[in-house]
Amino acid sequence: QVQLVESGGGLVQPGGSLRLACAVSGSIFSRYAMGWYRQIPGKQRELVAVITSVGSTNYVDSVKGRFTISRDNAKNTVYLQMNSLKPEDTAVYYCNKVPSVVTTRRGDDYWGQGTQVTVSS
Repeated sequence: QVQLVESGGGLVQPGGSLRLACAVSGSIFSRYAMGWYRQIPGKQRELVAVITSVGSTNYVDSVKGRFTISRDNAKNTVYLQMNSLKPEDTAVYYCNKVPSVVTTRRGDDYWGQGTQVTVSS
């Protein structure tokens, strides 16, 4: 069973930076495209950054030029470097496979606990 463990969130002032990490276990990590998603309470989860198995990246327009996704296949870890943070980036951030998320043996979608990012002065 794949496990996803996100870390690195916190409280930061507007204009600040954070680096998120997601440790992936229980799978052949290097084969999968991975993404960072974020969710604001009451809103649908949004995919903000994607990195393919060979390192190609793509971003939603709202984070282009500010966020950078990367991966270290030797460490089974995917990262999200977030610069020039804005209050509207405040959300819980999750990582998962792309385009289909990890599922449990029962077939339910599986998500890690996420990591809270709060951008506020």
